[in-house]
Amino acid sequence: MSFLDEVAARTPAPGGGAVAAMTAASAAALVSMAARFSSSDDVAKAGDELRARLVQLASDDAAAYAAVLAARGAARQEALRVATDVPREIATAAAEVAVLAHGLVSNGNPRLVGDAHVAELLAEAAGKAAGVLVEINSAG
Repeated sequence: MSFLDEVAARTPAPGGGAVAAMTAASAAALVSMAARFSSSDDVAKAGDELRARLVQLASDDAAAYAAVLAARGAARQEALRVATDVPREIATAAAEVAVLAHGLVSNGNPRLVGDAHVAELLAEAAGKAAGVLVEINSAG
């Protein structure tokens, strides 16, 4: 089953946090590609590292949400804390991707400005989405 099939299934996870993480991971992949065409090896490497981190965070988010659903009593508060921390990490990583993408929009290969701009927009949207989840999960 593909990730999108899992999201579309009648299950509570993966959901919004995992989708935000994978959206930011896709943006990071675009950053890496655009950076390689711009001879920006450090930016490409940073994009690769962020992409790997965000893919892991997608899994972490799905697991964290499943733990919230399963938790009862005092354990639920700890599960909610973790379910808040993961999207916060997603938002932070997405912001880093957006910064890298913005640099490529400004200074990268002119033929890949569109890809860099798409990466920036996707990363910004993913960060905003993760931020909303932090607010919701913080409210308990």
